[in-house]
Amino acid sequence: MRTSIRLWLLLCLFWVPLKAADLLQMPIGDPARKDRRVPLMLDAVTDAQTGETITLADLVQQLAGVQLVFVGENHTSAEVHQIQERIIRALADSGRTVLVGLEMFPYTEQKHLDSWNSGYLTEEGFVRLADWYRNWGYNWRYYRSIFLMAQQRNIPLFAVNTPRSVVSAVRQKGFDGLSEEERAHVPETVDTENPEHFELFKAFFASDDEDEEEGFHTSLSEEQWQGMFNAQCTWDASMGYNATQTLARFADRNPIMVVLVGAGHVAYGLGIERQAAQWFDGKMASVIPLPVRDGKGEPIEEVQASYANYLWGYPPERFAAFPALGISSHADKESGRLKVIFVEKESAAERAGLKTGDLLLTLEGEPLEHRSQLNSVLASKEWGDSLQLGIQRDAQTLEITVYFRRVWE
Repeated sequence: MRTSIRLWLLLCLFWVPLKAADLLQMPIGDPARKDRRVPLMLDAVTDAQTGETITLADLVQQLAGVQLVFVGENHTSAEVHQIQERIIRALADSGRTVLVGLEMFPYTEQKHLDSWNSGYLTEEGFVRLADWYRNWGYNWRYYRSIFLMAQQRNIPLFAVNTPRSVVSAVRQKGFDGLSEEERAHVPETVDTENPEHFELFKAFFASDDEDEEEGFHTSLSEEQWQGMFNAQCTWDASMGYNATQTLARFADRNPIMVVLVGAGHVAYGLGIERQAAQWFDGKMASVIPLPVRDGKGEPIEEVQASYANYLWGYPPERFAAFPALGISSHADKESGRLKVIFVEKESAAERAGLKTGDLLLTLEGEPLEHRSQLNSVLASKEWGDSLQLGIQRDAQTLEITVYFRRVWE
């Protein structure tokens, strides 16, 4: 049971931010840079090619010949999203035709972004009609400022992902097992043969607990690892393909597409950038914002030069801007309910007593029908608020109150 839960989490969470400084110092990626390190500076950009510290204005100038730039993110970092907005704004101010590619929407949902781009939707209308909390799930307020700025400045937003069901199908059935309909959403070529990317993929999910890490890794067969890696590569390739095809439509306007995507897809140039190179021979670059201290408060002074073309140091955020429940769930086929399959340690859910295997029945006194409903209600909460859940545990029906309180250690 535990292995199947972790497998599901790996598929859904391969965008996760790095957990250890070791992952920032792997000798992989660009051969010209992978054997040296560069400094990470607070509130500054490091040019990984030269090791020099530069400003945002310098970065924009250096991106003059670049048409495709990947800006890695931690999805729940307000600091990172502010950096992304500043980069987009500065590029637009320089006179470039700026396009923004978004990981959070599959390309099949572009019509909603077109309506937003055209100014036809209010903020509330967009979140509802685009089904934000089904397609993405993360609090809209993390991205709100970017979307509003883009609409106000006529910077078009584009969906570059592929449907998540297709990525899951690749993991479960392999490429040969895809239906004709599923195959239509996958690029003709997906490169799954890069050993350094496979090494990085495994490293992203190493546990902080050494004993747990060893047990988990040895519990997975090579076939399971390959299936998950194929899914990762499909995700990367789909985003790279859709970004390059969109970019080609603006070729006569000196465009630059800024793709906002989880840092795990950008690191070391082995994910989306490597896949995009199959269809794009122009100049690409990557920018990854990183906290200057790790989760234990230790300073991160150096990063492998091949990790990204540009590193932007920001202060560590002790608390997320908005509260989270701290669970993962899926639709239980037998009961038709959302079933808790993972409870994060020291989360609000754990403190409230939620456990793996619990079925979620009601939310704030109303029947809980689907995950987007839960995500939407959670997004309305602030620190200090609470949440009422009705659950079924074995044969018992229980009422649980979740309190969103930060823990000061």
